[in-house]
Amino acid sequence: MNINGRTIFIPGATSGIGLALALALHDKGNTVIVGGRRTELLEQIAADHPDLGTFRIDTTDPDDITTTAKAVIAQWPDLDMLIPMAGIMRAEDWTRSGFAAGAQQVVETNLLGPIRLIDAFVDHLRSRSAATILTVSSGLAFAPLKVTPTYNATKAAIHLLSESIRLQLADTSIEVVELEPPSVATDLMPGQRESTFAMPLDEFIAEVIELLETQPDATEIQVERVKFLRYGEARGDYDQVVSVLNESDPH
Repeated sequence: MNINGRTIFIPGATSGIGLALALALHDKGNTVIVGGRRTELLEQIAADHPDLGTFRIDTTDPDDITTTAKAVIAQWPDLDMLIPMAGIMRAEDWTRSGFAAGAQQVVETNLLGPIRLIDAFVDHLRSRSAATILTVSSGLAFAPLKVTPTYNATKAAIHLLSESIRLQLADTSIEVVELEPPSVATDLMPGQRESTFAMPLDEFIAEVIELLETQPDATEIQVERVKFLRYGEARGDYDQVVSVLNESDPH
């Protein structure tokens, strides 16, 4: 995977990992367009980083995804990389009824959003001589955090989706790479920015960029911190991993 001279669209990049990754990729000489739903954040990003492109997009709205994808491609016809970053993480209580509506919102954002984005861009990406879809799952795709069952499930689905479409796209110009973050110190969940269990954002981004540069053939981008979660089952200490994860989590 080449990360120089690319034209990259990152919906869901107005804060946290998405924005930090967008800035880091821009610093590597790429044209980067960030997308998000909140216009005030996009306006602030445009003011602070005028070299970044910005587009308003609601990744829970299928029609908006279709319309925005056409507009992005029209303005940046060299687009050759899609990073569907948008995601939400919510604590849920499944011990009594009342969780379904919130769970549906998580599924709409974390799973159907990326599916619809890939659908909207895949034909254009196939027209490029070399293109990349960088999906974003989580260490929680491989070990469950008790308080976020739907988030865990959507990220597990993104992992298997990545594995599946990589097989389908193997004979095309599109490569599929999966980014698997550990807990990172952002505002994704209340208390996560201050959590001692979370990896500092700048350290995470620096390690991700290093991996992208030094492991161009990798299909899964795994910082060292996430391997504790990713390979618990393979190591045979899955139960211990789940226990440590849930004892350490501040939520």
